[in-house]
Amino acid sequence: MAAITVLGLLSRSAIAQLSISAQVRARSEFRDGQGAPLSKEADPALFISQRTRLTGVFNNPRIKVGISLQDVRTWGQDVSTINRNTTENNNGFMLHEAWAEILLSDTAQKNSSLNLRLGRQELVYDDQRLIGNLDWLQQARRHDAAVLKFQRKNIMVHLGGAFNQNKENASGTIYSSVPAGNYPASTNNGTMYKSMQFLYAGKKLAKGSMSYLFFSDQFSKYSLELVEGVNVKKFHSGTWTRFTTGVYFNNNFDKLSVSASGYHQFGKNSSGQNLKAWLLALSGGYQIGKVTAGAGVDYTSGSAPGNTNKTFDPLYGTPHKFWGFMDYFYAGSGFGNAGLVDYFANFKWKNSDRFTLTTVIHHFTSQNEIATTTTNNKSFGQEVDIVAVYEITKQIALEGGYSHFFNTALLADPSVKNISNFKTGANWAYIMINIKPEFLFK
Repeated sequence: MAAITVLGLLSRSAIAQLSISAQVRARSEFRDGQGAPLSKEADPALFISQRTRLTGVFNNPRIKVGISLQDVRTWGQDVSTINRNTTENNNGFMLHEAWAEILLSDTAQKNSSLNLRLGRQELVYDDQRLIGNLDWLQQARRHDAAVLKFQRKNIMVHLGGAFNQNKENASGTIYSSVPAGNYPASTNNGTMYKSMQFLYAGKKLAKGSMSYLFFSDQFSKYSLELVEGVNVKKFHSGTWTRFTTGVYFNNNFDKLSVSASGYHQFGKNSSGQNLKAWLLALSGGYQIGKVTAGAGVDYTSGSAPGNTNKTFDPLYGTPHKFWGFMDYFYAGSGFGNAGLVDYFANFKWKNSDRFTLTTVIHHFTSQNEIATTTTNNKSFGQEVDIVAVYEITKQIALEGGYSHFFNTALLADPSVKNISNFKTGANWAYIMINIKPEFLFK
């Protein structure tokens, strides 16, 4: 609160302004196979989680400062009289964002600008397939980074980078990539980068956008040592570097919308393996009155035994948005290295400005055949997602959803999800209220 108070004092300047926003988002979830099939011996889970966030942004012609504090926890994880049972991993209070942005160009220049943003910040680009804030997850995602931003009319160019360390060391720069607490570092339960650099160039179109991305991230080298019968990582000096590059395009043609992207990954992955992988995505939608119907396909390459690693990793994006709301793929629970092909159809009914009903149907297969004892060695199954959103006001929204996964035996195989004696169907449902008041002081 001290930081917000300081920003409030600064906002008294005649040309400065302070915006303050808050968020209370409570979500109850019923999990009967969310993330992975449950075994027949396991019972479904039911809980309520909550994100509480306070954000302040101070803005004047030369400087912007943003600070976002948040607390993420499950109802009941603390005793009701005094908190003496919370472990370090369950402590959900954190500094989500803390950045300053400086205008480097002349304030009189209106056609273009050059800004530098430093500190903890969300990175969100294009459809968030590779770089996004993962807002569905209550703790979301942020980076400690520096980003140089150039803007000229409809063209933007961003150059960014980060360098991570576990603490203020007296010597050496070895970085342990295990993230603090229960927070995943990247998609598909990946490790955290030691450093990263990226170049993003985008252009706004009349009814869409197109962009180019070059992203490189480095991972600490390590070897495996056997300690009491368990392999433990021992980190060494030096890094392995992974490169990801590609393009994105989306546009509306009257009632028809089209989105396409393609990315290539090469270099070495976080385990030091040679990497050669691809992601291709194509989708379209057509609006008929209040209904928009669409279809598409996502292709992420996978590896076959004995080959160069061809498993694509969707970096630091928002997988919940693309590969099923039950988060079976590229989320917290891994699914092997055979890649994924997702054929999907979606239907969106916008009855009014306040109510929207969306249905998505997925058919998931592995990109490579998987050597198993099951009769089907490619199909993972089908998922149906239904989500309804009702906005009571612009600051209060109710949302509810139900998903069902018709899983195959392959999905529970030891080389995929590794679930023994699994249930043949999975269910997941949630109800969420999102309250986001905003205030502006000039």
